Amino acid sequence: NNVDAQIFFIARLPRAIAGALVGGTLAAAGVVFQGLLRNPLATPYTLGVSAGASLGAMLAITFGATLPFAGTAPASLAGAMLAVLVVYLLANARHSGLSTTVLLLAGVTLNAFFSALILFVQYLSNFADLFRAMRWLMGNLDVTSYAPIVGALPLVAVAFIAFAWLARPLNLLSLGADAAGARGINVRSVQRTAFFSASLATGAAVSVGGPIGFVGIIVPHLVRLMVGADHRLVLPGSIFLGAGFLVACDVLARTVMAPMELPVGIITAMIGGPFFLWMLLKKR
Repeated sequence: NNVDAQIFFIARLPRAIAGALVGGTLAAAGVVFQGLLRNPLATPYTLGVSAGASLGAMLAITFGATLPFAGTAPASLAGAMLAVLVVYLLANARHSGLSTTVLLLAGVTLNAFFSALILFVQYLSNFADLFRAMRWLMGNLDVTSYAPIVGALPLVAVAFIAFAWLARPLNLLSLGADAAGARGINVRSVQRTAFFSASLATGAAVSVGGPIGFVGIIVPHLVRLMVGADHRLVLPGSIFLGAGFLVACDVLARTVMAPMELPVGIITAMIGGPFFLWMLLKKR
């Protein structure tokens, strides 16, 4: 019956857990995508997973009463999985394995197509639904129950188990597919596992917090600066730092303009935009 306890367990704790789960998951998925694509500027959203999830969420918000799956979280997860399937089929259509070039091109194309569909659904939405959708698309940890966390946790757990297995193969894959194959690595199996596990983790994270940007690029690079490029250290380090980073950003989002609350995606974008530019200049 204690009011403070109710506020903590019903409002504060689920939000903190959601922030840690989403932040750690996006950071780890960023590491895996960067290793898979051998591109330090790759993010969990490069291959269209976020756009698919956003389209699913938009459909749920606008036509929720007529859809067979009620709720933004399951709809966004379904959209993310649809995007994963389409990108995989496109990348694997004419190749014996996953071509990273085709993966990137398919992801960019799918991002553009889904973005157009999102704009179309927004055009059909009424003002109230459009406002809800815009808040979701900004990235928001406005979680007031444990249900979305419990729904995403099994998917994240499966992905993290795959990440643990991928740590050593990703180290070898960074040398190139031919070099990794010469050292006994089944390159095609590693690529498939990395693609599906990282996409599954990203879809689960987006279903909880929306498309929160830049966590998957900021955190992996900070961890590499501290521990080097070994994925056996970068992956667990990114999980813990990503969790702490997003929780801290959420605290900042709730307090910087109190009593008004900012979507946490705005805070991560304001931090991540300059960081991304710095990475581009550093790479050049």
